[in-house]
Amino acid sequence: MMNLHAPIKALGLFGMLLIMWLVVPAPCHAGNIGTFVGEYHGTSIYNAEEELKARDLDVKITETGRGFTIDWSTVIHKADGREKNVSLSIEFYATDRPDIYGSAMRTGLFGKRVPNDPLQGEPFVWARIVGKTLTVHALYITDDGGYEMQVYERSLDADGNMDLVFKRFRNGEPIRDVTGKLKRQNKY
Repeated sequence: MMNLHAPIKALGLFGMLLIMWLVVPAPCHAGNIGTFVGEYHGTSIYNAEEELKARDLDVKITETGRGFTIDWSTVIHKADGREKNVSLSIEFYATDRPDIYGSAMRTGLFGKRVPNDPLQGEPFVWARIVGKTLTVHALYITDDGGYEMQVYERSLDADGNMDLVFKRFRNGEPIRDVTGKLKRQNKY
């Protein structure tokens, strides 16, 4: 005699797995961020009025439950011996598009971290990962209605160190290029 309960049980298990797949939210697209996680230190060089200037760079990339955070700081050495320090921390969260991340740079009306508003003069920032390159884009709408775009390309070499290419554009015209090399200090 044939056992009819086995196929029914198998179909029931399949149905339960299908329902769980449809109902349970998918985990964040962690993408390839794990390869970038760590602390990096190095220098960059840029050409301003045909004079090369050095900057000290620190980058820290930390994985979070919704994506990752990038903290970076730059020390700009002035010709007169002064130093200018610039620091920024941005939380990125996974989107429905694989390896594209939105930014959460400020706290919204209901206490949730949300993107900046470029119409208020704040940068609209997003990130993407393609292969061994983590790129951060920052779009600014200028007071005259034009735009400025800053692009940070952070690529990992074979040793896990980071090559940085920074480009700044205003209304499509390039206005600054900076290149740098950062050595991995540790990996979390």
